[in-house]
Amino acid sequence: MDALVNINGDRVPTLELLLMLTVIALLPSILVMMTSFTRIVIILSFVRNALGVQQVPPSMVMVGISLFLTLFIMDPVISEINTNAYQPYTQEEISQEEALRRAEEPLKEFMLRQTELSSINMYIDLANLEPPGEEELTELPMTVIIPAFMTSELKRAFMSGFLLFLPFLLIDIVVSTTLMSMGMFMLPPATIALPFKLLLFVTVDGWQLLFHTLVQSFR
Repeated sequence: MDALVNINGDRVPTLELLLMLTVIALLPSILVMMTSFTRIVIILSFVRNALGVQQVPPSMVMVGISLFLTLFIMDPVISEINTNAYQPYTQEEISQEEALRRAEEPLKEFMLRQTELSSINMYIDLANLEPPGEEELTELPMTVIIPAFMTSELKRAFMSGFLLFLPFLLIDIVVSTTLMSMGMFMLPPATIALPFKLLLFVTVDGWQLLFHTLVQSFR
């Protein structure tokens, strides 16, 4: 069967229908790759591991926090897409192709602001494209911008995780050295260090400081 019939009696090609369903199924993953979600959830995971509390906060809470922080950070981009692309399209002022083109523009600008030029150049070379000028980067296709953006996001997330580990690692070293000097070899250092890590994190108002730094890092 080469085509299906929709509710209006028009014939819809089966291949186009399957393609549309595939895009809809992959849409959440695609949107995650184009927003601040990845950096946030990785950094929060590093914080939890650095504290040494593997199940607190639970993974569901970590994902929920990352999701709502992402919505907060992406609100200007979402508002621009709604105003310039979605609303005109629903009012039949522009075509579907024009709506998609307008929706891409703020997303590209957001991703390019967070992407290192070296990552962009690497994927431009891999795609055998002509290197554009700095003012022409928005003309690059999404197939180049998205992987370059993800590469930069992973780099920044792991660098942030390394810096977050340092103060907690220092506490582990001090506790381990103290226990060894006292001859308490049978007492796990992680058990003694955990209360000091939590005390440090609570004293500096760690969550608020972390969330503020994450939001500011995208602005």
